[in-house]
Amino acid sequence: MLKGIILVLFGACSFGILSTFVKLAYADGYSLSDVTGTQAFFGAILLWSGYFIQTKTGKKVYPKSKTHWFKLLAAGAFTGLVSMFYYQCVKLVPASLAIILLMQFVWISVLLELFIYKKKPSKMQILAIVVILFGTVLASGYIETNVNQINLEGIIFGMLAALCYAIFLMLNGKLGNDYPPLKKSALMITGACILIFIALPPTFLISGALSGSLLKWGIILAVFGTFIPPLCFAAGIPKIGLTLSSILSSAELPVAVMMSSLILHEEVNLIRWIGVIIILSALILPNLEMIKKPNIFKKKPLL
Repeated sequence: MLKGIILVLFGACSFGILSTFVKLAYADGYSLSDVTGTQAFFGAILLWSGYFIQTKTGKKVYPKSKTHWFKLLAAGAFTGLVSMFYYQCVKLVPASLAIILLMQFVWISVLLELFIYKKKPSKMQILAIVVILFGTVLASGYIETNVNQINLEGIIFGMLAALCYAIFLMLNGKLGNDYPPLKKSALMITGACILIFIALPPTFLISGALSGSLLKWGIILAVFGTFIPPLCFAAGIPKIGLTLSSILSSAELPVAVMMSSLILHEEVNLIRWIGVIIILSALILPNLEMIKKPNIFKKKPLL
């Protein structure tokens, strides 16, 4: 279980640094289509390359998969929807509010698991969710946002992004667990890439944009957005479940705040740092249940 926790946290932290690089790419004059398209395109190339290298050099043999590959393509399309909805949300509402809207995937995930799988969250997990949402309000700077800046269309896009992210987490934990993690992730990102290319035609492939800095940003976003996180989630979520994965995935926000301060030199006041600390503290709460089980580490090797 500890291995699953570490993998999901690492994947979430990798997601957390994306917003900084996306802002740098936008500053270079690239569009939503350029950013989302190159991220998915290069991510699919990296994952399929890794999988084929693994099949040629690896000794581990996986049993024949029972899950149809088309289901993983369809599930992966939700990651493409997350990118498109969230980045559109950022255009319409303040970034601080957009982050809050995206973080609603935490309670949405719990509701999905409750209504679909009839799995009730523990009291400790409910407490952690409440604390995370409170910390999110502080860390995002929402209390400093002018109410007049709020755009209803932007709120809708933000909630759609949160819903799609919650669905992706749920599907990732239930589908394709009989696949090698690299192949599962490659199929999912291919699904995301197909959806993005249909919605936002990949003009960057013929416009010459890749001869500029877009190639650099595309590869960076692919590594940290579509290569590392899917692998971590594919291997980690089945080990710890959707609810705990949703809570641990909240690490994305404090990482994003810290990156914006360190790299972009954005001002992060005391209230926002307090919010970051609250969220990090809340991430520990669900794991207190593990500490109460002294024999958990004896049952199975963690690494």
